[in-house]
Amino acid sequence: MASTETKTTEAKTTGAKTAVAATTGGRTTVSEGTATEAEATGLAGVEAGLDALDVVAPTARAPFRRTFVDKILPPVVATALLLAVWQITFKTVDDPTKLVSPLDVWHTLRQAWLQGELLGYIWTSVSRGLLGFLFALVIGTPLGLLVARVKFVRAAIGPILSGLQSLPSVAWVPPAVLWLGLNNSMMYAVILLGAVPSIANGLVSGVDQVSPLFLRAGRTMGATGLKGTVYITLPAALPGYVAGLKQGWAFSWRSLMAAEIIASFPDLGVGLGQLLENGRNASDMSMVFEAILLILFVGIAIDLLIFSPLERWVLRSRGLLVKS
Repeated sequence: MASTETKTTEAKTTGAKTAVAATTGGRTTVSEGTATEAEATGLAGVEAGLDALDVVAPTARAPFRRTFVDKILPPVVATALLLAVWQITFKTVDDPTKLVSPLDVWHTLRQAWLQGELLGYIWTSVSRGLLGFLFALVIGTPLGLLVARVKFVRAAIGPILSGLQSLPSVAWVPPAVLWLGLNNSMMYAVILLGAVPSIANGLVSGVDQVSPLFLRAGRTMGATGLKGTVYITLPAALPGYVAGLKQGWAFSWRSLMAAEIIASFPDLGVGLGQLLENGRNASDMSMVFEAILLILFVGIAIDLLIFSPLERWVLRSRGLLVKS
């Protein structure tokens, strides 16, 4: 009997242990399953967050009040302050041969508009400037690539390009007149000599900043030679290239104004530079300021309409400028 009771007790103890072990194992299994589910949920959340970064959320149009305060009001206030200082200075000087009032310049501009001459002045200079800049772009881009990629060419003409860029554009007007005469070819030659070095040096600077990893990756994928230049080098060097284009246009515009001021000739038409020179010859300060304001207006307009949007697109495409 004792032996039977002992066996019964051992069986109960073993069963209890087994039940405890089973219960413990079940809890352990449940705990492991719960942890696995939590980790999966966390990873899914992280993945969803990363995916959300790649999705460009639709941006609502900014209210007009914010656009007015941020973009319209500052230049209006600056212009008003400039006109106020101009008017005060005019009252102080009180000499029409030295300085005229803003109202006198406005009357001169209005008269040129009513006579149909204002747009002619602007178009004569702008058409020359843009066409000359396109010629400079066609010449300066391959020249910049050649200097950037060929060591011998860089050593040979790289310093010359830098020197030409620092040379005042007005210095090219007398030799251009002697070589080509008083015609549009002379104007375009002066523009090219002023703009090509800036465009080429800007592209050289952009190519120098391209990461060697991009070039090696391109060669690995078969982008060598002309294909590598078109698909790897030029896109990677685009920020420096755009900066060179912007500076090249500034040099083009200044070179053209210098050429029009010095090489005045009736057959060339009246551009903004020649208008400025005509005002000086006639001692007409209203015409002089009319020409200065028009030259400034065209320079600002070209920058706002062409180069600023291009620069913003390049920065935004590289994640350096985010839409608000």
